[in-house]
Amino acid sequence: MLSQVNSSAVLGIDAYIVEVEVDISGGLPRFDIVGLPDTAVQESRERVRSAVKNSGLEFPMKRITINLAPADVRKEGPAFDLPIAVGILAATGQIDPDAILDTIVIGELSLDGSVRPVSGVLPIALKARELKIKRMVVPAHNVKEAAIVSEVEVYPVTTLTEVVQFFNDNQTMLPAIIDSADFAALDEPSYEVDFCDVKGQEHVKRAMEVAAAGGHNIVMIGPPGSGKTMLARRIPTILPPLSLDEALDTTKLYSVCGLLSSNEALVTKRAFRSPHHTISNAGLTGGGTYPRPGEVSLAHNGVLFLDELPEFRRDVLEVMRQPIEDGKVTIARAQASLTYPARFMLVAAMNPCPCGFFNDHLKACTCTPQVIQRYLQRISGPLLDRIDIHIEVPRLRHDEMLSYGSGETSCDIRARVTKARQLQVDRFAGTGIYCNAHMNSRQIKAYCQVSDEVKNLLRSAITQLNLSARAYDRILKLSRTIADLAGETDIQIPHVAEAIQYRSLDRKFWG
Repeated sequence: MLSQVNSSAVLGIDAYIVEVEVDISGGLPRFDIVGLPDTAVQESRERVRSAVKNSGLEFPMKRITINLAPADVRKEGPAFDLPIAVGILAATGQIDPDAILDTIVIGELSLDGSVRPVSGVLPIALKARELKIKRMVVPAHNVKEAAIVSEVEVYPVTTLTEVVQFFNDNQTMLPAIIDSADFAALDEPSYEVDFCDVKGQEHVKRAMEVAAAGGHNIVMIGPPGSGKTMLARRIPTILPPLSLDEALDTTKLYSVCGLLSSNEALVTKRAFRSPHHTISNAGLTGGGTYPRPGEVSLAHNGVLFLDELPEFRRDVLEVMRQPIEDGKVTIARAQASLTYPARFMLVAAMNPCPCGFFNDHLKACTCTPQVIQRYLQRISGPLLDRIDIHIEVPRLRHDEMLSYGSGETSCDIRARVTKARQLQVDRFAGTGIYCNAHMNSRQIKAYCQVSDEVKNLLRSAITQLNLSARAYDRILKLSRTIADLAGETDIQIPHVAEAIQYRSLDRKFWG
């Protein structure tokens, strides 16, 4: 007796089809799984046997061989429990073998026959649509993320008994339909914080608006209590809403990592990841025997906030240089080499010295020049060169702290940012990028043309600030964003002057 069930697994953030072949023959009872299964897949033998028996179904006391094809790719996780059980039941005639054709089955089984959720369902649904597979049977917990993909009928199940009833009489179950409110949430994300809560720091708010409008990296330097962390946590509130393509990319990553809740079909807010400074290389960029996404990938299309930047280990910070430049991270291991997207906006905050009061106008710094220099040198020049905006966040004055007036709301700022981003989306249509910060050298040459007067200003800045070629390109990108915010087609002297101002602070502290 032979049967075959289509299932799927995820490699990186992309899925591939796994054919679960079941052969039941005479001989002493034996249950073997081949096809490079890991420990979790091998243990499915006990889960499947108990689930079938406890569901009131007959488990064959014969020689059972399961092959997971392709056999040269290692299979991980418990998602093959349900397809293995369905294959055994189809081979013994308890399920109609013809009914399981053109259907992908995934799910973990508990001993009592209930179906538990698995990770990576969204990439599997996208692969099913690509291969024109009509149906999917998934755990009820994962139904929303699968149903977001059109052209594939998704059937949620909670028990093995339901699966048997579905295949033997599929008229009794209707496919899941996604709620249109899940798409509407992309346009109207809600946040608990707002920029109107921030007192003073108008020049920092302006720098953050520019950073958000172009997707630029920013570092804030200031004494303790000046509001650096509070400002950083409000940046997502002024970022434009996710497009559907960006939401699907982000949701794929969160689905692979098992971070989606049962009532969540799409990630509707831009990510805000804030890892602790004790994080390791693998935690930040991803890793493991079979590489998993790290914080830089989980911040894809969102914000990666590094508070107390010099407290991070230097080698951990240095591994960010390639993802910042390329928008992706490649993790090579003996078992596999995988590439994850990592196009994030880096926001960093730091004190100017160990005590935090260097250049403070109210409290004297107790650090020696050598201590301050060693502290600042924890951040390398190449990493600093990749940060577009360096802004000083001074201590609030007494009158600012005692004031009750509120500034602009996040909604007002977001409207201007969204308008500027729309210009960039139209400008880069069909190129796969969405904002000025991601322009390559050819696009900089095409979209950042400047007049002779502006060239003279740039020439003076390069000489006086000793700028690198990378810093020069980033000033041009920043100028393009400031011009977009102003609604100007051409880059003018005020736009370049503001962009240069945002690059001068590193010379004050590191020069």
